[in-house]
Amino acid sequence: MERRGLARFAAIKSLSVALTSESASLCLFRKPLTILCSIMSATTYIPAALLLFVGCYLLFRRFFRYSIKHIRGPTSSFLRGNMRDFSYQTNVGDMDFRFTKDYGLVWRMEAPFGQDILAIADPKALQHMFHKSGYNYGKNADFLVVTNLLIGKSILYSPSGHIHARHRKVMNPAFSAPQLRSFLPLFRRSAIKLCQLLKEDVLQESVSDGQLVAMNKWLSRTTLDIIGESAFQFEFGALDNSKNEVSEVYENLFMKTRMDPPILDTIFRATWQFLPLKLLEFVKYLPRREYSSPGVMKRVVDKVASSLVDQAIQDAESIEIEKGKKDVMSVLVRANMSENPSLRLSKKEMMAQMGALILAGHETTANTLAWMLWELAKHSYFQNRLRDEIRDKRKDINSRNAGTVIGNVDFSIDDLESMPFLQAVVKETMRFHPIAYHLIRVAKKDDVIPLSKPITTSNRDVIDQVPIAKGQNVLVSICAYNRIKEIWGEDADEFNPMRFIEGRIKHEFKVGMYANLMTFSAGMRGCIGWRFSLIEIQAIIVALVENFEFAVPPKGQNTEVVRKPLGLMSPMVKGRQSEGVLMPLVVKVL
Repeated sequence: MERRGLARFAAIKSLSVALTSESASLCLFRKPLTILCSIMSATTYIPAALLLFVGCYLLFRRFFRYSIKHIRGPTSSFLRGNMRDFSYQTNVGDMDFRFTKDYGLVWRMEAPFGQDILAIADPKALQHMFHKSGYNYGKNADFLVVTNLLIGKSILYSPSGHIHARHRKVMNPAFSAPQLRSFLPLFRRSAIKLCQLLKEDVLQESVSDGQLVAMNKWLSRTTLDIIGESAFQFEFGALDNSKNEVSEVYENLFMKTRMDPPILDTIFRATWQFLPLKLLEFVKYLPRREYSSPGVMKRVVDKVASSLVDQAIQDAESIEIEKGKKDVMSVLVRANMSENPSLRLSKKEMMAQMGALILAGHETTANTLAWMLWELAKHSYFQNRLRDEIRDKRKDINSRNAGTVIGNVDFSIDDLESMPFLQAVVKETMRFHPIAYHLIRVAKKDDVIPLSKPITTSNRDVIDQVPIAKGQNVLVSICAYNRIKEIWGEDADEFNPMRFIEGRIKHEFKVGMYANLMTFSAGMRGCIGWRFSLIEIQAIIVALVENFEFAVPPKGQNTEVVRKPLGLMSPMVKGRQSEGVLMPLVVKVL
């Protein structure tokens, strides 16, 4: 191969010399021919040089650094690897659950070119990575590039601990508990509006047994309106069917960018970790849907964000207006202005925060609610028990506020938190349907990861810790951790909120930031908006269950729902994936 390459280069060079020296009349072509030769040489040797570098690097890691080849895992081809297989599962988690049974809570996967990925669901290992080691496990190149394509360099991007800490310090005041509790009336108004519009839609059909409704679309519109008003005092008008650019570009975005990735793209992305991040910023110009669709979304959000950030900065400079502005962006801008100038976020970073808030507070919450309704529809006993609890609490509220106009009385945060079965249903949904089912991290330095449960290696050794080298990619299987029977009980593969009522959960290791689940991640990089999401989910589900009865569609209507891996755990109907994200439920007005 090398001889053929040298021969090709010599032939091209000879051709250029012959043509450019043949006669003076050909001198005009000398410069373009020289450029052509350079391009042909580059296209021949740059990929070869990159592959040679990757090969040498992997050989060096295998023989001179800590190798994880002894960790058992599924077989794969050198070129393709098997990480891509996760994207083709019928249901998110099927592979993870099978691997934990075959290999234990730690196993080895492979990316293209034989790159080893350490997959982990072990609680002690996760505690070490997210709590004790903190910023020693950063985000890998693939995540950084995709995040930058979608929303820019927000807190979700943060390639280093220093950058993340700077973003987090500025954003913390906007996500304090008192600040978030103040949003409940807004959440409830949007939830009640959803119920009113849904009743009109269902009642129009005049069907006594209920109407088949794509609930995910209603929920997505509701959460978009909520995030717009609470975060930016901006009205998207999604529930009113108002056409706006933001809601349109978000529609089925993850299906367009993450569904069924082609093998060549998988191989291409496997080389990203060897390239500078600055260079990788140019992938947005590639003419493929995986890179063009996020760019379209980012341009639309940036256009809206720029004016909103400018307005928030202008308002923050006015004392009178400042006191009345309680939305997340206004609080964030004021906190940013109070920081040391060297630590302040730039306007582009502030705009990126808006994209991050929409992304993290919109589809993730809507999908979680869709899965919650799906489980309640399948388990009528749990749905009825939750409805009875809501109605009892409604009576308590009304009796507590006797003499007050009933329409002006609604659930408070304390009311929501005092309903144990509501809390159990929320936690169980988060456990059973973690929207972000995987996290990828890369070790910033050599480390030794301890295990709570020993594993057997391919050499038949039994080990309770795994030494890893700097640069080792680690896949955190949130869906597998959330199903460990030793923690969640023998019925961990079943949806059962009673585990949180009966206290059957064993918390030997502190891992997640909510109910010891990994659904919101954990530690220093844990989701900053987790409380926002929980309050929003409770406000909406209470309104829906109080006003409607939900059931799964009858068999034979081609409505089998599956958990598709689209970066988020998204509901789709089997055989109808071309229709996009879909959660069909039979809805009956009570």
